[in-house]
Amino acid sequence: MAIRVRRLSEMEASDDRASFLPALSRLAALRGDPDRRLSEFFSVAPTYVARAPGRLDVMGGIADYSGALVLQLPLARSTYVILQRQAADRCDVASRRGDRWDFFGMELAPLVDGALRDRASLAASFARAPNDRWAAYVIGVIQHCLHLAPDARRSPLPGFRILIESDVPEGKGISSSAALEVATMAAVSAACELNITSPDIAAACQLVENEVVGAPCGIMDQMTSACGQRDRLLRLRCQPGTIEGQLEIPDGFRFYGIDSGLRHAVTGADYGTVRTAAFMGYRIIADIVGLPAPYHDEHTLIDDPAWHGYLTNIPQAEFAERFEPVLPETMSGVDFLTRYHGITDTVTRVDRARQYPIRRATAHPIYEQARVERFVELLGELATRRDAAVELGALMYASHASYSSVGLGSTGTDRLVELVAAASQERGVFGAKITGGGSGGTVAVIGTDAAESVVREIAAVYAAEAGVASDVFVDAGPGAEETGVLLIEHGARDSA
Repeated sequence: MAIRVRRLSEMEASDDRASFLPALSRLAALRGDPDRRLSEFFSVAPTYVARAPGRLDVMGGIADYSGALVLQLPLARSTYVILQRQAADRCDVASRRGDRWDFFGMELAPLVDGALRDRASLAASFARAPNDRWAAYVIGVIQHCLHLAPDARRSPLPGFRILIESDVPEGKGISSSAALEVATMAAVSAACELNITSPDIAAACQLVENEVVGAPCGIMDQMTSACGQRDRLLRLRCQPGTIEGQLEIPDGFRFYGIDSGLRHAVTGADYGTVRTAAFMGYRIIADIVGLPAPYHDEHTLIDDPAWHGYLTNIPQAEFAERFEPVLPETMSGVDFLTRYHGITDTVTRVDRARQYPIRRATAHPIYEQARVERFVELLGELATRRDAAVELGALMYASHASYSSVGLGSTGTDRLVELVAAASQERGVFGAKITGGGSGGTVAVIGTDAAESVVREIAAVYAAEAGVASDVFVDAGPGAEETGVLLIEHGARDSA
């Protein structure tokens, strides 16, 4: 279903109105801003406001690119994109980033039929201007939408003015990038009447992040931001992105997030190394069983009728007995390419000079798949069997240990997990794990509703030890589809 456009009057009796208050407050504040670039940013014209949340990776994490079942919680922390059309053939963007505003502008015609009409050219353009890289998430989405718009090739193109307001912190492993992409695409598609479904929005945003921004993320972040529901875990099968349901969290329990204060980025070398190593492992397994694998330019196509190209479809018992013992513990990129030529992943490349942890990187998604499936079963039992929380916590601890085994742990997240374990089950916390791409970022915790004070205490102890600020994410929120896009028909100046 496409994200619906709603007027403010339609939200008067709804909790959804509260979801847009930060954006409405920002619009009101613009009128009196001493910076004329802000006070005069919008005119009296129809205004579209879209919001999309960050997410807490409860289980599944980096196994998404291997086809895993993942469980994701949309957070109350959200990014807001406030958009107006403008007559000028250009896009102007203002983004509040910390205590400063950043501005970016460019003409739109090159994105349609000029030098920047394809994603590779746009990516190269931003690579030459690293200070503007934050705008790649926005402009990449706009480029995609312009190619879908029926009037995209007429001249002059009607442009956009976009203001971004967000309380999803960057680099914390809760998908600030996906929230920005999804909110942007929801607003642009509403303004252009593109009628794109929420899953298609998520898929397009992943494409932008992979090919314009250059981050080899999986699909789970964008799908959660677009399609997640308040107080439910999105059950997503990443083959490539099938929603299997929205799981209720039993009364009395909650998932918390604690920020380690260590910056996380999926563009980092550790994440890319582990992802590439998993695809190298799949390629070796395909060779073991004799699957045909033609290759071109270091990327391979594999005819795989059994597992359909996804590691997580290999049964755990078969992997443990037949494949795991013969996979190399590590392998250099040059040795791999000499023997196997390439991998099926189209968003990463094997670095000839790098050593890859093939066995452990291949094993992680397969064993994580089993953990996630058991987690789903236990979650269904939790309402009637409260001791199931102990096993749920044990699965999270096992997932955390597996992250560390492939090199995606960190001292900060390890310490937070230790503090959770030391707090004891009697105090209402049962388990914890590093999230998302690992190597820092946020730790997810399962606990009771009454354990919020314990979670905050753990964060305070950690912050004092590490000498960093440690945020706590407590509240879940709706996905972009659930709240829709707000249309202010008579202009931002009059109604904010």
